[in-house]
Amino acid sequence: MVSASRQTAEPSTIDPEEIARFAAMAANWWDPNGECRPLHRLNPTRLGFIRDRLAGHFSRAVTAKAPFAALTLLDIGCGGGLVSEPMARLGFRVTGVDATEENIAVAKPHAEAQGLDIDYRHDTAEALVAEGRQFDAVLALEVVEHVAEPAAFLASIGRLVRPGGAVVLSTLNRTAKAYALGIIGAEYVLRWVPRGTHSWRKFVKPSELAAGARRAGLDVRELAGMHYEPLGDSWSLGRDLDVNYLMFATRA
Repeated sequence: MVSASRQTAEPSTIDPEEIARFAAMAANWWDPNGECRPLHRLNPTRLGFIRDRLAGHFSRAVTAKAPFAALTLLDIGCGGGLVSEPMARLGFRVTGVDATEENIAVAKPHAEAQGLDIDYRHDTAEALVAEGRQFDAVLALEVVEHVAEPAAFLASIGRLVRPGGAVVLSTLNRTAKAYALGIIGAEYVLRWVPRGTHSWRKFVKPSELAAGARRAGLDVRELAGMHYEPLGDSWSLGRDLDVNYLMFATRA
């Protein structure tokens, strides 16, 4: 769900097993009741966090028609475009990259059908670094727990965000609670996602993510938990980082 397999001078963050797994799910990206249902339910909470933090950082009014006009945004591991499309509607010039070619094949025609101009690429974060690309904002949502080398991946993100820019990451904490809810509950009991979608050993503790971000030259500004509310079948933000969490960081 993150970068493709092009050879670059940067260490590869690609995990071939993860790429194959997401290729099998690609056709269902835009089905709100299919294998990507959890992401559809989670998306409003993620989008609200991203919009509000970036608006504060770039001094933009979220009530404007296109508050982020003239700013560039990179969505790493964009999948079918569940985040890229809303970001484009908010005015960002969006580039979406994904390791899985099948995901890009879904994302491109869907965006075109919505009248959105998004630069989708079957490519790698490392390849963009090698090209010297930089962006005002970089997103990597539910991606870090799927890469082969998290430290190298975070280093690439640090190089891809411009000085004065911002980064939003989200992932799963490596706790017993996350194993119970994120794997046993989501994959085996509720069957929200296919079995094997996640590997608990690849979950990332907030302290580890923050340390990697700092090594990449980023200043960690905020950590926020995301919590599922079964009665309302919805998600909300909170202080508990035990399962799903978000990180907002900036580059000086």
